[in-house]
Amino acid sequence: MLDIQLLRQDWETVQKALARRGGTIDWSRFETLEAERKALQAETQTLQAQRNRLSKAVGQCKAKGEDASELLREVAEVKAALERNETRLNALLAELDAFLAQLPNVPHPLVPDGASDADNLEVSRWGTPRSFDFPVRDHVEIAEGLGGLENEIAAALSGSRFALLRGDVARLHRALAQFMLDVHTREHGYEEVAPPFLVLPRTLFGTGQLPKFAEDLFQVPRSDAESLYLIPTAEVPVTNIVRDRILDEADLPLKFVAWTPCFRAEAGSHGRDVRGLIRQHQFEKVELVRIEHPDCSYDALEALTAHAEAILIKLGLPYRKVKLCAGDLGFSAAMTYDLEVWLPAQNTYREISSCSNTEAFQARRMQARFRPAGGGKPQPVHTLNGSGLAVGRTLVAVLENYQQADGSVVVPEALRPWMGGQEVLEPRARR
Repeated sequence: MLDIQLLRQDWETVQKALARRGGTIDWSRFETLEAERKALQAETQTLQAQRNRLSKAVGQCKAKGEDASELLREVAEVKAALERNETRLNALLAELDAFLAQLPNVPHPLVPDGASDADNLEVSRWGTPRSFDFPVRDHVEIAEGLGGLENEIAAALSGSRFALLRGDVARLHRALAQFMLDVHTREHGYEEVAPPFLVLPRTLFGTGQLPKFAEDLFQVPRSDAESLYLIPTAEVPVTNIVRDRILDEADLPLKFVAWTPCFRAEAGSHGRDVRGLIRQHQFEKVELVRIEHPDCSYDALEALTAHAEAILIKLGLPYRKVKLCAGDLGFSAAMTYDLEVWLPAQNTYREISSCSNTEAFQARRMQARFRPAGGGKPQPVHTLNGSGLAVGRTLVAVLENYQQADGSVVVPEALRPWMGGQEVLEPRARR
């Protein structure tokens, strides 16, 4: 959530910054609400001064033994007016909060201009895409040949956009997640977290998924209590660890990593990536979350992104790093790097990780703050998150980049200790 004081002091600058994202915002609504708030608060101050003056006069009148009934009637009228103003002011502030809750984060000045992913800025590339001397198969054909993907059974169980993995493919999927967790905890200093997969609405509000993106979530109604939601990413419960807390500055930074399933309705992606494991209702991610001092958060973004890149490098998967333009930023992000892995069957790079600094945007929604070491008023922390990596898409990349002409798949050398030393996944027909 944006700082309401920033809007009040210089909303035109905020308006120009948010215009870089595209879309439309009803700023006239903000102006109307603010104008009424100012008028109401000015009237309230006048009424309070009048009440104080009348109360003093009542006291003087009684001290003299004079009739104060008329003054008491005026006091009652002023009190009633103040109560009406308080009710209306509370309603106005609620409307302003609702308006603020719909506003996305302000892009960092170094975020490039642009309207879509076509305008994203490539920062670097690592690795050289492999040249094949045989027809390249996509991950679905490879996994089915390994006896490891059952699309028809998954559809019978749950409908479209679900997968059933079996045998070596299921084992490879699990090994990838465990490999990522171990690298991030042992080499990068993150603390492993096993969070709930169901959360309350206020938890999703804290990280910005509600109210704006309700249609992308799976809601679990309960007859006897508040509805729960399946998490769309571990970012939601893990970032909310610091909700409603005031940390000591010495506690920062906090670095968390979690491996969870993620559930997304994919409401706006009809017809996209319907084949295979790229875009599903249920998938798994290893998520990195950092809680940082505001002075350190952009150095932390570079570090977090490098930690996600390290997984791709260890697996030998070619990728590119891009800085998202303003029009392609996520709702909560002030700056984002996407990592895109090379997929031979698509002959292109596809997103496998988004690493974002939300600055104080989520912290204000969560009331997550820290107390400066030198004293003073608590300040919002900065929160960051990134996939380290999306497990299903990493599985896709390994299957396609390490495929062999005979239908087998070589296990990346770095991953073999998590596969019990297994070096090759053999086709079902050869077992």
